[in-house]
Amino acid sequence: MEKGNEIQTNSNIICGRNSVLEAVRSGREIDRLLVAHGAASGSTRAIIAKCSEKGILIKEVSPQKLDFLCGNNNHQGVAVMVASQEYSTVEDILNYAHEKSEAPFIIICDELEDPHNLGAIIRSAEACGVHGIIIPKRRSASLNATVAKSASGALEYMRVARVTNIANTIESLKKEGVWVFGADMSGKDYTTFDFTVPTALVIGNEGRGIGRLVGEKCDEIISLPMKGKINSLNASVAAGVLMYEVVRKRG
Repeated sequence: MEKGNEIQTNSNIICGRNSVLEAVRSGREIDRLLVAHGAASGSTRAIIAKCSEKGILIKEVSPQKLDFLCGNNNHQGVAVMVASQEYSTVEDILNYAHEKSEAPFIIICDELEDPHNLGAIIRSAEACGVHGIIIPKRRSASLNATVAKSASGALEYMRVARVTNIANTIESLKKEGVWVFGADMSGKDYTTFDFTVPTALVIGNEGRGIGRLVGEKCDEIISLPMKGKINSLNASVAAGVLMYEVVRKRG
């Protein structure tokens, strides 16, 4: 069980042992189980075991934090954060591109943590005709209420897949003929590449950028020219510029 301090306070929350257990049993999309310190006993153990069996992330939080998240309702030491939208699969995304007779256009978010950034990227991606977005299961913003609000309705139309390992997913995409471009300030000029091919753009973490292993898996590292005194853009702004370059190249 992980200690969690980065829980979003405006996610969709289901509180209480019976309600949580039914949500887990129903097969509903669940981002994570929250357990108050010292509450992992009795019937809560069965909930933890069920979530563990389903691969649901489990985080331990303070009782005060859980009180706040649940609006001081009787949570009985346990709650789940549920997704605002059902997740798709990478296969769903590729199939969607195939159905439209278009070269796949995919955005990969490598440990993007700010839900406002993820929501903004989803909004721009929908406008640019992106077929789907891939996010990791851990150390990433998930499809919570903040993301849905920031996406301004675009989440309803965007396929988002959540995967265990971004590096392995990139390898799988490359086997499907997708060219993977990682965004990093050390890369080559983004305007020099042919994005008419099946394309995946990798957008990294707000502070750390893309991970070393993920960067090594990319076919190319691309960058935006920086003329000012700062050396990077907000992740969602950079993603928007790169997405529209793909749109421009594809005509």
